[in-house]
Amino acid sequence: MNPRRTLIPRTWVEAAGLLARWLLGGSFIYLGLVKAMDPGDFLKLIRQYHLTQSPPALDCLAALLPWFEVACGVLLVAGVAVRGAALVSLLLLIPFTVVVWHRALELQAIKAIPLCMVKFDCGCGHGEEFFCRKLTENLVWMGLGVWLLAGAGRKGCLRYALKEPDPVMEPVPGAAAEK
Repeated sequence: MNPRRTLIPRTWVEAAGLLARWLLGGSFIYLGLVKAMDPGDFLKLIRQYHLTQSPPALDCLAALLPWFEVACGVLLVAGVAVRGAALVSLLLLIPFTVVVWHRALELQAIKAIPLCMVKFDCGCGHGEEFFCRKLTENLVWMGLGVWLLAGAGRKGCLRYALKEPDPVMEPVPGAAAEK
């Protein structure tokens, strides 16, 4: 048996990485644009999380966060700085999931219903959703982000990393003989 042979052909893994990059990036583009087209509504929704009491900070968050998501999504879809964009997507998804979790726990306590029956508009752009569905969706997106951060999704990239690795200096044939 060939030790290099794997159960999944390399091209399938590359195609799955490309698909993961496009799905995560496309989601960020779409949902960022949904929020950006109505920043006032997005502002109302993020107020429910009590992140800050400062109106200027909330205004900045409502105005800038959607465009930040769009930019991250464009980088992922285009295949530019994939690891950096995947890291940024994780840095957005993780705290967002935590605040959604806390909001769901608040609503569960108020309504005295099972956690998976809690339904509210989390501000993500989909409207009202059941908490457990949103949690599952975010965990899938985070898993794709971790996979991309680990090096998947190189296929079809315009530029995988912003800084190219330093070239390895190969000895020039005959260079030693000239000395």
